[in-house]
Amino acid sequence: MLDRTDVLAEVLTLTEATCHVSRSFVADGEWALRYPATERLKFSAVVEGTCWIDFDHLDQRIELQPGDVVMFDGRHPFVKGNSDDVPIGDAVAAFGATDGSIARFGTGVGPRVRGVGGHVSVNRIGEELLFRALPPMIHLRGDDDRSAVLRWLLERLDRESAGGEPGAGLAADKLAHLLFVEALRACLDEATTLPVGWLRATADEHIAPVLRLMHDEPGRAWQLEELAKAAAMSRTTFAERFRAVAGVPPLTYLLNWRMRLAERALRDEDVSLSALAHSLGYTSDSAFSTAFKRVNGLAPKRYREASRR
Repeated sequence: MLDRTDVLAEVLTLTEATCHVSRSFVADGEWALRYPATERLKFSAVVEGTCWIDFDHLDQRIELQPGDVVMFDGRHPFVKGNSDDVPIGDAVAAFGATDGSIARFGTGVGPRVRGVGGHVSVNRIGEELLFRALPPMIHLRGDDDRSAVLRWLLERLDRESAGGEPGAGLAADKLAHLLFVEALRACLDEATTLPVGWLRATADEHIAPVLRLMHDEPGRAWQLEELAKAAAMSRTTFAERFRAVAGVPPLTYLLNWRMRLAERALRDEDVSLSALAHSLGYTSDSAFSTAFKRVNGLAPKRYREASRR
């Protein structure tokens, strides 16, 4: 049977979540840079020195110490630096002005800050599943219970992102992916702060076993009574609890998960519509097509054609 990290891994696989490291940087003296908005989940880590990130849309400034990692929704511009006494520069220009694997900037006189950043790319399914499930910002501290793991990952990531070794880029991206998983695990440890959704549900002691059942056998004709029994709750209490943490009723969650699996199969596999419908618990092609079109706005055949174009 799956545990909660297996459910997490299944979702990350479905969303094709991959991490990419941008250039590491060394900043000497005072500096402040404005970074543009992107459509990506971003992360920033400090290996040496201290700095801050100012999120205008959150009205919040985060102080970063060595070993700290911040993961956040990059769809808004932000400022990163260590001084309010210097003009705010353009991050794209600052990084573009330096050749080599390490970007260098700052006034040149003063403390050194060394860090690395990057982003997480996902497919269309991931934009819905991950962005909605995560808080606007996750701050992993280098002095908390995960500090030993974080520091090791950051030291290796800093070394690999500096380049020079064979396979350095690939190694850096894999290390960044481990950082991403650590960030999600930290979220699960503080599940009550998460937005209502599937990720919060995986950390709920009563709802998590139900998610495992539905993920194990998405094609089974699950009944609410069965699922409530697995949660060791009455039917009414279970339905209320599930909706409170997952945001949708249990059978709606099952329907949505089936549709996510169907989207992947239609996009990446050559399975027939009949076989796909049967594997997801539908007794006929027409019943599957009706459900799929209601959720996605396209019939399965048209969705497959459009996604493959």
